[in-house]
Amino acid sequence: MVFGDIGTSPLYAMKEVFSEAYSVTATHDHVLGAVSLVFWALMLVVSVKYVVFIMRADNRGEGGIMALIALVLRGTDAREDATKRRLLMILGIFGAALFYGDGAITPAISVLSAVEGLNVVAPALSDWVVPITLAVLIALFVIQSRGTGAVGTLFGPITLGWFLALGAGGLASIVQTPEVLGALHPGFGIAFLREQGLAALFVLGAVVLAVTGAEALYADMGHFGRAPIRLAWFGVVLPALVLNYYGQAALMLRDPTAIRNPFYLMFPDWAQLPMLLLATAATVIASQAVISGAFSMTRQAVQLGYCPRLAIAHTSEREIGQVYLPWINWMLLAAVVALVLGFQSSTALASAYGIAVTGTMAIDSVLAAMVFRRIWGWSYLRTFCFLGVFLTIDLAFFGANTLKILDGGWFPLTLGLIVFTLLTTWKRGRELLLRGLREGAIDLAPFVAGLEQHPPQRVPGTGVFLTADRDGVPHALLHNLLHNKVLHERVLMLTVSIGDVPYIAPEQRLEVEPLGASFYRVLIRYGFRDVPDVPAALEELPRHGLEFSMMETSFFLSRETVVPTVKKGMALWRERLFAAMVRNAGSAAAYFRLPPNRVIELGSQVEI
Repeated sequence: MVFGDIGTSPLYAMKEVFSEAYSVTATHDHVLGAVSLVFWALMLVVSVKYVVFIMRADNRGEGGIMALIALVLRGTDAREDATKRRLLMILGIFGAALFYGDGAITPAISVLSAVEGLNVVAPALSDWVVPITLAVLIALFVIQSRGTGAVGTLFGPITLGWFLALGAGGLASIVQTPEVLGALHPGFGIAFLREQGLAALFVLGAVVLAVTGAEALYADMGHFGRAPIRLAWFGVVLPALVLNYYGQAALMLRDPTAIRNPFYLMFPDWAQLPMLLLATAATVIASQAVISGAFSMTRQAVQLGYCPRLAIAHTSEREIGQVYLPWINWMLLAAVVALVLGFQSSTALASAYGIAVTGTMAIDSVLAAMVFRRIWGWSYLRTFCFLGVFLTIDLAFFGANTLKILDGGWFPLTLGLIVFTLLTTWKRGRELLLRGLREGAIDLAPFVAGLEQHPPQRVPGTGVFLTADRDGVPHALLHNLLHNKVLHERVLMLTVSIGDVPYIAPEQRLEVEPLGASFYRVLIRYGFRDVPDVPAALEELPRHGLEFSMMETSFFLSRETVVPTVKKGMALWRERLFAAMVRNAGSAAAYFRLPPNRVIELGSQVEI
């Protein structure tokens, strides 16, 4: 699945270079120039930048823009570089937000371009392209709640078969017109760009379609490992893609009219229907990879405090990374259906595709350069060379795609800006909320000392009070003491900490600190890919000298009602947005897997 997005690009990339909208004719030199640009984009952006360099920047084996954010923040001094840290964090969040724009377009354009093979295989069924596409996509999103385990075993063989077919079809076409291999020389691409002048920007906007999915190789590194991805890329995927692109170019040299759909026309008549079915299956797998990526990134955003708690279902007992988020699933489906109905063809959708991808790629280059300099200790010269080469390429592609904004590029940008606003509003709102809670909080140490001098009535059992502020008394504890006039014989002040690493070792999970008066400060640590399970973690309390029985334990949670004010903090509209997000956030009890019959929630109002 890791190569699904980039592996289905041959369905539409070469065709879009010669789209009627760009007025680029399929002459001999133009075809060689275009395929040369595609080849060198694959080599420089994917092979060198991502596979060779950026995949080395892993956060304990995990990749993706969230891993880069964690590494960059870890490598910046919190006191001396507070402003820089904030800017880098905002940049990273914006890159993550753009992923959702890409996540909506990839399934739409991939499946639509595959089903458009009907225009070649059975022209009489052309009117059914959009309905069939919608049916395939809706079915794909509907089955998400069941997980991919049942069909996941087929993904590998289908994907391998797809790349073998890509390579075989391209090789057969190249054998007929071997002169196309001359375009391996970069001079053809450079000459093509010079000749096109201003129109070269439109061409680059189409060429970038060949490298969409490069960021997914890095993002999925935690699932598959750096070495297997590199081996598969250089051993199977890259050769198959190059053969296919050059095979399409060879076909266009023989028959310039084949630009209407060079991918399918490259195959003999008897192979076109099987290729249509195989392409549809491959694009479904590519779409599944993007959907799973959206689920995984959202889960990480929740864990790291950038997103409200959402309902998360784990669809596999064996694979911890297989999760399903209903809200994200249905929002993506709505966006995908709107795209298919609104644009109707892969050519029209190509106008919307690319700007989110190239924006994320440029941000990856900047963040990776920061990691190389601050953590790896690269010299300024070496870092500047890396950033100068690859950021120039990224910005050239991004600039080319800005020309598509009015023709559809506004969609992923708008979606990305909406997600960015939500993520940053939640992050800032949580900071203000915690500040408000601390302002009215009682210090824990003198409170415990007072209880030792004037002990209240104690009742059997354990009371667990969840709190984000380890040094203050939780509001829920104060309310319980005020109204019920009692405390449990053991009181745990529990804080759950989500670190910027993917996993926390079990032996480092639990920390217990006695405070006196049978009060204990308990810290449970998780990584951003761990599944928070508080009851399971508390089962380890006996190792720290504390008794624990779930049937004698009550969990007390504070549910805050946010009151927007004109106080310094955020704009009033953002405070109201944050208040709405708090009201609709998922239950902390469900998120931390607390047994419902052992949970008591006590509310309070907090002004921000």
